[in-house]
Amino acid sequence: MIPQILYDLVRDDRIEQALDILPVTGTNELGYDPWGFNRHEAKFYFSLASWIYRYFHPVIHGIENLPAGRVLVVPNHSGQLPFDGLVVAVACLLEAKPPRLMRAMSERWFPTLPFVNEAFNRSGVVLGDPINCRNLLEADNAILVFPEGARGSGKTWDHRYQLVRFGRGFMRLALQTDAPIVPVAVIGGEESIISLYNIEPLARLLHTPYAPVPALLPLLGPLAYLPLPVRFHVYFGEPMRFSGPFDDEDEAIDEKVSEVMRTVQAMIDEGRAKREGVF
Repeated sequence: MIPQILYDLVRDDRIEQALDILPVTGTNELGYDPWGFNRHEAKFYFSLASWIYRYFHPVIHGIENLPAGRVLVVPNHSGQLPFDGLVVAVACLLEAKPPRLMRAMSERWFPTLPFVNEAFNRSGVVLGDPINCRNLLEADNAILVFPEGARGSGKTWDHRYQLVRFGRGFMRLALQTDAPIVPVAVIGGEESIISLYNIEPLARLLHTPYAPVPALLPLLGPLAYLPLPVRFHVYFGEPMRFSGPFDDEDEAIDEKVSEVMRTVQAMIDEGRAKREGVF
């Protein structure tokens, strides 16, 4: 349970109002849904997240493209730490009409982190498992999934804004549940924490997917792992619908995945061309 004094310190009225009107089903007598979401505790964690959200002073484009009901929201991934996911999730809660709770699919190593595990669960994040995702979609939830996975978030500066090959799982789930896909481009994440190199032996030792070397490490020391106050631009594209068997051959699924990937890359390129400055 969150101490009231902590809650009062970070309280955000807009977050409270948005979460209060969200339809949440299947909760038990303690207020938890089957995946660990708790509306009261989510108010605390999303209020914390809203401070980070404002730090990046994001500009949200096209959020009216987010449809009602089940949907897969598919952005590019970058920035070493999941600030891009946080910005997308808070934007959907504060800027969408009506507010939408993003059920983000997390990497399997995140639940091993102290505090992060509970914060994620109580805020609606679930382990990136196909069964979890299918059940949530069938209950008409909005799913936030990064098909690049950790390979995308851990990109080094020389590969910035170049998509890593998308996995097939999100497409199979979209076909299985007849869910539309909303492509999303996040501009700004790559500059928030600039990684020059990934120390793979150190990552294996720490059991993490990557161990970045930030550009400002020689100057700032450990503070270089904190994000810069860059401005995020988030572009929500028009929903994409696909048909066909979800258990089709990999080659057929890959064609559909490539279409989504090309759309997201085009949105990234267009967003970068429109951007007037990083800050």
